[in-house]
Amino acid sequence: MTGVRVAALHTYPVKGCRRLDHDDARVEPWGLAGDRRWMIIDPDGVGITQREAPALVHIRPQPVAGGLTLHTAGRPTPDVPPPVAPTLDVCAPVAGPPVQVRVFRAKAPVPARLAEATAHAWISAVIGRPARLAWLADPTVRAVNPDHSRPGDTVSFADGYPVLLTNAASLDAVNDWLVESGDPAAPLPMHRFRPNVVISGAPAWAEDGWLGRRIRIGDVTFRVAKACSRCVVTTTDQDTGERGQQPLRILARHHRGPKGVLFGMNIIPDGTGRITVGDNVVVAAGPDS
Repeated sequence: MTGVRVAALHTYPVKGCRRLDHDDARVEPWGLAGDRRWMIIDPDGVGITQREAPALVHIRPQPVAGGLTLHTAGRPTPDVPPPVAPTLDVCAPVAGPPVQVRVFRAKAPVPARLAEATAHAWISAVIGRPARLAWLADPTVRAVNPDHSRPGDTVSFADGYPVLLTNAASLDAVNDWLVESGDPAAPLPMHRFRPNVVISGAPAWAEDGWLGRRIRIGDVTFRVAKACSRCVVTTTDQDTGERGQQPLRILARHHRGPKGVLFGMNIIPDGTGRITVGDNVVVAAGPDS
């Protein structure tokens, strides 16, 4: 396969919040640099995601030296009071209070550091529920699912794998199905799927055939570990937080796996380096070994 290239690169500094778009990105063992090193947690230390708090779309993080600046357009819903200010500067809590956090309630806890109380209050006001902000000071502490990885593979606060890759032609196929069905949701944008790497130039669903193989993006090699099962987050408008039924309904009809609807591939870096929009994507001829 020739002509496959990187079309877009994205990171999500705070899990569940607004994306950042990049021309290039540093690949680290646990994901793209700066991706999901922060997470908003509930009083029990469990991550709060868009699954239960779509208002997270209103928080727009911007990394700055030594921390983050958090922005919000203001009041996300009529019954939630606005935050004290439209922006908040947050320092990385290098010596902040230690806390054990879980990305999901059923997952093992990992150590993190709590940001200052002002960050907790600001975020709680934006999303309308008690919340705290935690920082993954050591990104090597969280292991990838051993069923689909190798010893030593680690991940940030992403759901389960370091990097998510999606294919522009597969989204075109989804939107074609929506148009054919007369669904007014079409066209859906790629950011509904919250990928890190978007490719173009491959046929629709070509990525399904890469499972268990290696791909090279620029000078960095990745293992294609697992197809990505999709959840209600994909039905959330990433600008407004409003929910619909698509694309889960159309994917359930046309692209379903044994454990749910599928879109995109979870990939694990074999090394570090820099990848750039426009880089060639080369797929290994045979299975990973």
